[in-house]
Amino acid sequence: MEQDTIKLYTFLIYSENVPGLLSQISAVFTRRQVNIESLNVCASSTPGVHKYTITAYCNEHTAQMLAAQTEKRIEVLQANYYTDEDIFINETSLYKVCTSAMLGNGEVNRLVRLYDARIIEVNSTYAVIEKTGDTKDIIGLYDELKKLDCVLQFVRSGRICITKSRTEHLDEYLAAREAERVMKAIK
Repeated sequence: MEQDTIKLYTFLIYSENVPGLLSQISAVFTRRQVNIESLNVCASSTPGVHKYTITAYCNEHTAQMLAAQTEKRIEVLQANYYTDEDIFINETSLYKVCTSAMLGNGEVNRLVRLYDARIIEVNSTYAVIEKTGDTKDIIGLYDELKKLDCVLQFVRSGRICITKSRTEHLDEYLAAREAERVMKAIK
């Protein structure tokens, strides 16, 4: 019953830059009662096109339906879903920790080195640590620092990713669409 297995899927959605589209896309997930775990929206490498990166836990059948329903929006150019094996993933996080705990406990500095994080600010009250990497390591560092009871604040970005395929699926789609347009113009 592989279809019923709930796992984290990453949806890459490409669209025109149109106000209100984010609420339409989130409504697709809401109607299917799927909670969005993370969301990142930015301009893509294709001029005039925006890229939505959304993560959500669901089964593959639901992921297929979410991508198909999202792609039905007029402004959406393409919607695909991926497992972690299909994409390169990155997140950024910031940890604000108590300076006295950091200076008085060598374990904090050891963890910063162990998790390949970096200290970006230190003052008399707090220190700010930055960690970029995969979700597992970001949460791992947070859990370790939390055990030391020194975390004042914690935040992490939404996931950013690119596919492991050689070409961008959107570029292939746009090239095919342009070829179709040219063929219609010739006829």
